[in-house]
Amino acid sequence: MYFLGIDLGTSAVKIILIEEKGNVIGSTSKEYPVYYPQPGWSEQNPEDWWNATKDGIRELIIKTGVKNGDIKGIGLSGQMHGLVLLDENNNVLMPAILWNDQRTQEECDYITQTLGKERLTKYTGNKALTGFTAPKILWVKKHRPDIYKKIHHILLPKDYIRFKLTGEYATDVSDASGTLLFDVENRKWSKEMLDILDIPYNWMPKCYESTEVTGYVTKDAADLTGLKEGTIVVGGGGDQASGAVGTGTVKSGIVSVALGTSGVVFASQDKYVVDGENRLHSFCHANGKWHVMGVMLSAAACLKWWVDNIINFNGSSITYEKLLEEAEKVTPGSGGLIFLPYLMGERTPYSDPYARGSFIGLNMTHNRGHMTRAILEGVAFGLRDSLEIIKELNIPVNEVRVSGGGAKSVLWRQVLADIFGVRVDMVNATEGPAFGAAIMAAVGYEVFKDVEEACSKLIKVNDSVYPIGENMSKYEEEYKVYRGLYEKLKETFKEINSIN
Repeated sequence: MYFLGIDLGTSAVKIILIEEKGNVIGSTSKEYPVYYPQPGWSEQNPEDWWNATKDGIRELIIKTGVKNGDIKGIGLSGQMHGLVLLDENNNVLMPAILWNDQRTQEECDYITQTLGKERLTKYTGNKALTGFTAPKILWVKKHRPDIYKKIHHILLPKDYIRFKLTGEYATDVSDASGTLLFDVENRKWSKEMLDILDIPYNWMPKCYESTEVTGYVTKDAADLTGLKEGTIVVGGGGDQASGAVGTGTVKSGIVSVALGTSGVVFASQDKYVVDGENRLHSFCHANGKWHVMGVMLSAAACLKWWVDNIINFNGSSITYEKLLEEAEKVTPGSGGLIFLPYLMGERTPYSDPYARGSFIGLNMTHNRGHMTRAILEGVAFGLRDSLEIIKELNIPVNEVRVSGGGAKSVLWRQVLADIFGVRVDMVNATEGPAFGAAIMAAVGYEVFKDVEEACSKLIKVNDSVYPIGENMSKYEEEYKVYRGLYEKLKETFKEINSIN
């Protein structure tokens, strides 16, 4: 028997097919555009998502030769926070406003002022951020009243795919946690938030646990995709919760680090915990429990910026491998050079859109290798900021599992281990959120009793990097300096923004 995992990313949908022992039988990826109609805006057409997904499923079934009747379940993962609006006839009313759209700061301020920090934390476990869904709804109400009056259903991005597959309006608890309309502690929509913001309860999709069956593939969807009518579709999860399942980060003591374009530090926990200062997100996990999560907006993106915009700006073709070789020859600490990785502003722990990337401490002895290594170290320091908050909440950190494009670098993994002071592992599963989604489908079909059992049987550590004591001591001193730099430069960042 086989299980399909669908991960609706920002740039492409990734679809994988696994068999019950966890082996990946095949995968495919289909891209679609992002639209930027105004500075700070970010939108997509939900029909682009569906066209890519249905074509990808059909292609994968043909490519693998698997009989559709042998595909027993489908799990969904996807970009979080996006707003999809449907009218009474299920037509999409406007382009989906995405997680990285920045147009809603006034709405965030309104929510915070209306409820106050304590009530907002009590009702949702989080603070109002421009990425979240609730401010987007208020923006539509204020700026597009013609659209607002036609709304009958609100969906998150991956749940539009669910609707097209099953005809059901549904979501899961982990994705719903990122709407700012969800009672994370009690795993249900927050009546208080919906009432205060005057959002009709009946607009919201029914909410399920991640491994619960939410619907079945319809005849129309079967005809379009090649799937068998009646195939189960489980709740699935937001991309970070699904990715954590895909790395086995489902038990207390295991922390995952996604070292992708952005950086995420994710800790599974058995009990609901909220950071009193709201520096971390507190969300439901896909395993029936909870997690806290810190997000830095530029992680591997910092290295990509360095290579694309600086090193190879004039058409050079110096490779990542060459630059990393140079960085490896530089001693830990980069000769006193520190890089602040705030190229897109920052979310955790500062939530500051004005923060800017910076090299601090440059002198005549520094070369390209020093600067490359400083970028690796600066990103690791930024990720450690989230790790320190996790420790403050008394959440154990026994092991870090790293994934994403940046994790391919052994040097970067060693830097992480030395700066974190803990073992950094890679696991055998490399398909990320799509793999987690497929695991949830297998649990929903009752191949495994729960997510923890599935992960223990399917996911194994296959490489470990241990911290080096001498490097740890060096980085401990440098991290103290790094931590003080933001406060010293915070007002300067605002001044720079005001003159540009």
